[in-house]
Amino acid sequence: MADFMEKAMNFVSEKVGNMEKPEADITDFDLKKVSMDSISYHAKVAVKNPYSVPVPIMQISYTLKCSGRVIVSGTIPDPGNIKANDTTILDVPVKVPHSMLVSLGKDIGKDWDIDYKLELGLAIDLPVIGNFTIPLSHSGEIKLPTLSDLWKGDKEEETEKEI
Repeated sequence: MADFMEKAMNFVSEKVGNMEKPEADITDFDLKKVSMDSISYHAKVAVKNPYSVPVPIMQISYTLKCSGRVIVSGTIPDPGNIKANDTTILDVPVKVPHSMLVSLGKDIGKDWDIDYKLELGLAIDLPVIGNFTIPLSHSGEIKLPTLSDLWKGDKEEETEKEI
């Protein structure tokens, strides 16, 4: 009987291990909004679901690193579902306080940009398997806004308040 149970467990673990899983990729990371206290960036994440049912996303965790230091990190709880048999585009907002950017003066001073690494963890609830995290990473350069960008951002906020 123990031999049968062991064979059954091996069979199930082999089938689950070979089961197709959702795949994800960070397709873009851009400046979204400039305010007096922070800069908002948004990461676009394409998630492909091979299943015929929607898959719930439990949470998205993110960490933005610049010059080897963590600049900002956080989580987005329960951001929705991944569409069945389709690719879902997720928008992951990352808000960076200006105070954190000031601490990177040396890197900024060279060319008015910051080398970054964005790390995301997409925690999803897979049928049969349970909770599964898709780790993602994306590196590049963040171009910082100029003073005219800051001025334009404040004018847009004033216009939004008037409306």
